[in-house]
Amino acid sequence: MADLNYEKVQYEKRGRIAIVTINRPERMNAIDPQTSLEMHEAFCDFRDDDDLWVAVLTGAGERAFSAGNDLVAMSQMQQQGSNAVSAAYSKAPFGGITRGFECWKPIIAAINGFCLAGGLEIALSCDVRIAAEHATFGLPEVTRAIIPGAGGTQRLPRVIPFGPALELIVTGGRFDADWAFRYGLVNHVVPAEQVMPKAIEMAEKICENGPLAVRLAKEAAVRGLGMPLEEGMRFEIEQSRKVLASEDAREGPLAFAQKRPPQYKGR
Repeated sequence: MADLNYEKVQYEKRGRIAIVTINRPERMNAIDPQTSLEMHEAFCDFRDDDDLWVAVLTGAGERAFSAGNDLVAMSQMQQQGSNAVSAAYSKAPFGGITRGFECWKPIIAAINGFCLAGGLEIALSCDVRIAAEHATFGLPEVTRAIIPGAGGTQRLPRVIPFGPALELIVTGGRFDADWAFRYGLVNHVVPAEQVMPKAIEMAEKICENGPLAVRLAKEAAVRGLGMPLEEGMRFEIEQSRKVLASEDAREGPLAFAQKRPPQYKGR
C-alpha cells in the first residue's frame, strides 16, 4: 500500500519505516473519533506490512504532539445522548492504539510540544519516547471531572515509579521534559528541530537488527512484565528457540564471520 493521506492523519512509508502524523495542528492535534479511526487503520497497515519494521508517531507542527481528547467534539457527542461517545469509538479505540491493539514491531513517539491527557496516553502506548526540550506533559483529566480512560492509570505507573505517577494522576499536574527524562518517561530530550531526526535515526538503527529478533524480544519484555520471574524466563527461552530457527539467525553469525554487514530478511 502506498502512502496514505487521510483527512486528519498522514501516513508515510519511508523504506522500512512508517511515519504516522496526527495532522490537526489547528486543534493542537486533538483526537476525535475520526482521527482515532484513521490512526487505527494506519497502524494496522504498519503491523501487517512485512516490509515495514519500525514506526514513528508524531504530531504536525511544533506546538503539540497531541493535547488529548477533542473536548469540543466530545461535548457535541454528549448532547446526542449518554451512549453517543461509546458509539463513536466503537470502530476504533481512542488514538487507534491505546487498547485492543497488539503489535510487536517497535513504535517510537516523537513528542513536540504539548503531550497532555489522551496525548500522553497515546505516547505511553508507544515503546520509546523522544521529547523536544519545550515539551509539556500531564494527565489533567481529573480537573475536568473525568479520569484517564485510555490507559493512563495503568501504563504511567508501569513506566515511572508508582508514587510520582499517582500524584500526577490525582492532581492533574503538568511536568516538563526534564522531569519526564529524570523519571524515565522519555528516553531522550533534544532541541525541537532534532526530534524527528533523532526518531528516524533510532528507527534506522533498529532496522539494522534482525526484525524477528526485535519483535520476539519486545514481546518477551512486554509479556514478561505480567509474569513471575521464573515464568518469564521460560517464555524468554521459548522466544529464543523461535528466533534461532529463523534464516536471519543463521545470517547474523555468518555475516560476522565473513566480516560484512548482515542482510536480514525477516524470515
